[in-house]
Amino acid sequence: MPSVSVPTGFELFDHTADLGVRAHAASRSGLVAPATAGLYACVGQLVPGGDAQPVEFVLEAAAPSNPGACANLLRDYLAEVLHVLETRRRMLIDLRVVEFSPLRLHVRAQSVSIDDTRSDAQREVKAVTYHALSIVDTRDGCAATFIVDI
Repeated sequence: MPSVSVPTGFELFDHTADLGVRAHAASRSGLVAPATAGLYACVGQLVPGGDAQPVEFVLEAAAPSNPGACANLLRDYLAEVLHVLETRRRMLIDLRVVEFSPLRLHVRAQSVSIDDTRSDAQREVKAVTYHALSIVDTRDGCAATFIVDI
């Protein structure tokens, strides 16, 4: 069977007074980077500034037998990413997913400051919600949907 390349990315969509993100990738692990990029796109056009520092996120599932355990882990990870953005004005680059299972999401990345002079923050994202949260298998891989409160 010939190898098929699955595009990785995200799209934003309007959702009542909120904003939604659909990320897609060839695998569940592959969803983490486009979901992170989608979250940043909800804020605006963020440009990394420099001074990279390693950062690691290890999230454990509260109820791994829950069919939505992976989606909940992704939401919890994105909430941590948003916290880093809001409190430290830093964003993640060079993400590497060590594990993404119903039990655990483990991500290593570089945290860099945001170049405020070249960035264009258009919205304040208050939270990543549980509303419409999902990860589904698709014909080409996986898709994740999440809604942010703006």
